[in-house]
Amino acid sequence: MPRIIVLYVSAGTGHISAAKAVGAALEKYPDVEVKVDDLFNHINDVARKTMVTGYNEISTNARALYTMLHSSLYKEDTEKALKSNQRFTTLGRPFVHRFEKSVAEFKPDAIINTMQFPFHLLQYYAAETNTPEYACITDVSVQTSWLRENVTGYFAASNLTRDVLLARGVDPDIIHVTGIPVKLEIAEPKTPAEARQRHDLPLDKPIITIFGGGVATERIRYMVEALLKADQPGLLTVVAGRNTELVEALNDLKSGPKMDFRLLDYIDYVDDLVVASDLVVTKPGGLITSEVLARNTPLVVTDPVEGQEEWNGDFVCGSGAGIQLRIPELVPPAVIALLAQPERLDKMRAQSKLVGKPRAAFDVAEIVVNELKAGVTRRTNTIKL
Repeated sequence: MPRIIVLYVSAGTGHISAAKAVGAALEKYPDVEVKVDDLFNHINDVARKTMVTGYNEISTNARALYTMLHSSLYKEDTEKALKSNQRFTTLGRPFVHRFEKSVAEFKPDAIINTMQFPFHLLQYYAAETNTPEYACITDVSVQTSWLRENVTGYFAASNLTRDVLLARGVDPDIIHVTGIPVKLEIAEPKTPAEARQRHDLPLDKPIITIFGGGVATERIRYMVEALLKADQPGLLTVVAGRNTELVEALNDLKSGPKMDFRLLDYIDYVDDLVVASDLVVTKPGGLITSEVLARNTPLVVTDPVEGQEEWNGDFVCGSGAGIQLRIPELVPPAVIALLAQPERLDKMRAQSKLVGKPRAAFDVAEIVVNELKAGVTRRTNTIKL
């Protein structure tokens, strides 16, 4: 029975969701043993809490610092990137003995990484045990921290992602354009009417949903206030997720003359809400944009963090599946204008159907399982400089 481990790091949400989706898809194979694990489960609790809390705080409220951190992961020169990544592997390995020991005890036949840290830190272990390694990139862009030699396979978000890897010298034979893995339920058919009835949402008016958990509170407040004043019938839902500050900041708002308002904190029916919505407004994180595209719901992406989120937003806009507005103040008039153009929204739905990948997790699982059954071992390939 093949054993496959899927690894992530619990900072941010995108690569966590992708890892769990791939794990769930692998569990569909009765002859495969699967483990989904967090690198941070195997480090000091204080260090883990500090890093997770710090990452979430910086990504939401210290954008300049967040951008600087991500920029440091990107190198224009591929050779310098490879050397930098190798230094990280060499210097970091002594601090993750518990993690490496846990992986070794599971004895995986393949390792799938949805985040760069375990991808690099297990490099020596994989070489010593001849274990195939796969990298699942959870943004349209490719940070050069993903570059490494001796990789068995890359799972790319789009053809654009594939082209970037090719330009960096990655072997085309190991690049698979699967899309970013999303929850398995997104591959199941649902109708907007069914989703609305299930959650007591109106059947006779447009629904706009804002996913605001990762956007600065004052920016969400501005968008909501402007939309509630609009002369447009509809329902505005705002999903704050675990952002308690945002919930408190919007608690005093009431429905407008024509626009109703519903504030939600953490919900377990995000997919239903996306299906029910006529328009979704969100930051262009890799996972949320992939989930919405997979459901063919038009997007307004805004407030991108410089770097990978800009790429994600440009991909949405360039594919015709939505629009990108870097200034949040422009979102309310744009939303109202789009709702007045149903034919344009129909075109966005059609375009998102062309680029959405609802079966990405299934495809990743199928490729890895089939390669293992075919006897694949760890590749010894190089990046052509």
